[in-house]
Amino acid sequence: MTAAALSPRLQEIVDEFTALPPGQRLQLLLEFAEDLPHLPARYADHPDLLEPVPECQSPLFLAVEVADDGTARLFFQAPREAPTTRGFAGILYAGLDGMSVAEILATPGEFPSRLGLQDLVSPLRLRGMSAMLARIKHRLRSQAA
Repeated sequence: MTAAALSPRLQEIVDEFTALPPGQRLQLLLEFAEDLPHLPARYADHPDLLEPVPECQSPLFLAVEVADDGTARLFFQAPREAPTTRGFAGILYAGLDGMSVAEILATPGEFPSRLGLQDLVSPLRLRGMSAMLARIKHRLRSQAA
């Protein structure tokens, strides 16, 4: 059985990770953590508008908006003291923000396992990233309904 195809942006991220030796993959994850943008004021000033992702080991909150053109905007809040969680959010932001709802919904749920991080971070942490993706998809489906 072949794995479901990823969007070009997500495939590029996977290729970036898997091209590196394991130790450098963690460094790349930290770079994604650093690149996670700050929340816009409408969320920073109203954290109650963000949805928690309790499956993450560190506090993570997100919001999903769908623009009139059918593209999705993603917003994440994760503490700087949680670089792995921030890194996973940064990967999802870099790979999914601005994509169409259909493209995001087509993203395979096992995408996080393709990054080659299984031996570097705990299975619980990887499940947290999968939960973020599932929560994003759930929000998109509920907004479409």
